[in-house]
Amino acid sequence: MAEKQTAGRDRLGKLAPKFAELNDDVLFGEVWSREDKLSARDRSMITIAALFSAGLYPQLKSHLELGKKHGITKEEAVEIVTQLAFYCGWPKAWSTFPLIEEIYGE
Repeated sequence: MAEKQTAGRDRLGKLAPKFAELNDDVLFGEVWSREDKLSARDRSMITIAALFSAGLYPQLKSHLELGKKHGITKEEAVEIVTQLAFYCGWPKAWSTFPLIEEIYGE
């Protein structure tokens, strides 16, 4: 059983309570929990790719951390970014590698 997500309520509960509820209960509570359809590890890889392609680095950092918890290795994270660099942008890779070092260590 996955850990209950509270980031929405923790960060946005007062400002945007409905958004926080949807984030925690629907996105993470219902969608991410469907591991019989797609593993959390695979969902992390897909989410990392989507956030990387959009250049959303604060969320990307959070999902790299989550991906690590879901079993994505440092070498796999580097390979994901290397692959995506050709499709989504070289500068985005340069911006993401320091996040990987921060999360996984040098």
